[in-house]
Amino acid sequence: MPSFPSSAVDATVEARVLELHARFTDPTADVAALLCDDHPADAVALTVVDATGAAEVLTYGELAERSTRCARALAGLGVGRGDRVATLMDKSTDLVVLIVAIWRLGGVYVPLFTAFAPQAIAMRLEGSGCQLIVVDPGQRAKLVPGPDLAEDLDRRILVTGVEAPEHDGDLLLADVAAAASAEPLPRVAVGGDGPLVHMFTSGTTGKPKGVVHPVAYLAGWQGYLEFGLAVTGESTYWCAADPGWAYGLYSAVAAPLSAGLSTVLVSGGFSVEGTWRVLAEQRVTDFAAAPTVYRGLRSSSVPVPSGLALQRLSSAGEPLTPEVNEWAASALGLQVHDHFGQTEVGMVLANCHHPDLARPLKPGSMGRAIPGWELTVLAEDTDEPAGPGVLGRVAVDVPASPAMTFTEYQTPGQADSKFSPDRRRYLTGDSSRADADGDFFFASRDDDVIIMAGYRIGPFEIESVLVQHPAVVECCVVAAPDEVRGEVIEAHVVLREGTPGTPELAVELQQLVKTRYAAHAYPRTVHFHDSLPKTPSGKLQRYLLRSRPGGVA
Repeated sequence: MPSFPSSAVDATVEARVLELHARFTDPTADVAALLCDDHPADAVALTVVDATGAAEVLTYGELAERSTRCARALAGLGVGRGDRVATLMDKSTDLVVLIVAIWRLGGVYVPLFTAFAPQAIAMRLEGSGCQLIVVDPGQRAKLVPGPDLAEDLDRRILVTGVEAPEHDGDLLLADVAAAASAEPLPRVAVGGDGPLVHMFTSGTTGKPKGVVHPVAYLAGWQGYLEFGLAVTGESTYWCAADPGWAYGLYSAVAAPLSAGLSTVLVSGGFSVEGTWRVLAEQRVTDFAAAPTVYRGLRSSSVPVPSGLALQRLSSAGEPLTPEVNEWAASALGLQVHDHFGQTEVGMVLANCHHPDLARPLKPGSMGRAIPGWELTVLAEDTDEPAGPGVLGRVAVDVPASPAMTFTEYQTPGQADSKFSPDRRRYLTGDSSRADADGDFFFASRDDDVIIMAGYRIGPFEIESVLVQHPAVVECCVVAAPDEVRGEVIEAHVVLREGTPGTPELAVELQQLVKTRYAAHAYPRTVHFHDSLPKTPSGKLQRYLLRSRPGGVA
């Protein structure tokens, strides 16, 4: 699967990949210049929509002025190159201003998801060595020392807003900014190898690991924006993912800013009514969201507004099950393009929207390698490529992937198992099949593959059948031990409100899998739950279900 087949179109794409690579790996790379100052001052950088639907627009010139003022405030508190600064803030113009201000000083940004509880916050603050955190007033209570968050007398807390802080020792960000020196700030060029973001994996298969992204990591994300999402200056682009996680931070904020484009942010959490309103009122043409958002729109009784301007729909964060596109085709006249990536490497596979790269969608496919990446499926027991259609391990060809920046987790040695002995292959930890065209079809995380009587079964394929039942909202399939077969399939299902989980429905779901997927691969037990365990970013935690008792079986 060569990254760039020989054609005029692909030669142009390759030239663009190399151009982005050179831009973000430059030893003199200045992040504030790349993401803000080099763009036309009157161009719109972002539009932030609040819970009432009111919109605040910020130009690149205003972003430069406000982030410079904020950077002076941070510098006055001692923030400099390499220092970690965290935020616990809702999506807002203030959040983006602060992120750019941190990078303007050569600091390293530590994103915190606003749904985190104190224990998750503590792990990230301690793991990153962060000594300054900026927090919205409504989130401040989470930073009160207690059993899950140890007191740290050296950590400074800045509070946003205009009200005086309620806690002793806190500083109001507005006051610090007003008192900051007006002296010009020196430019800080951290270079392509310089640290940009210190974040942690989502913890779907275990304890989150620390990852430090270099500035060069941005090259892959701008490539994804251009090739995978096909966002242009004519687009009205909204990525609904939360910037407390990698996909939201880079796809909704950093990549559009690096491209000099405009992005829409919406404060608060997801609601069906609010999502439809923003899509309609902002005339959104390009929408990206997790599959759970599309499922929420699909399962709601709220009607689809008329006159939407949508042209492209994208999904990432977890596998896209087929009922989403059945609904999208009927309700919106569009199909959702599934994309795949990781915190460590960024986005690597996509059903690209770019007109020169777009192909007819194949149900269940995550697409092909995005330009700048080369991926393959390795055999289960060797580092040789698996044949077309054979289930194996998804791997990045490191030397052939100029967008690849990941080499190690924060803790040395943790990434050894992620690479082949010669470090040529990076193993994503996912099982997949690839067809002869180079399209990848997700099966499972490696640890989630079910081996039953010698058959290797990817749970996603079974889940894709189960969610086709009209009573099923979401489901998760895991392995359960069996004396005869080694492992058997167990399904955990959430039903639509008002639908009882009965033995008869369990049998109906088993039969559905037998008839639509395979007779041997039906779930031997079906458990009904009110909800499934997920990470704060919404990804299923299968490992918790392996020992979780269910309802009706």
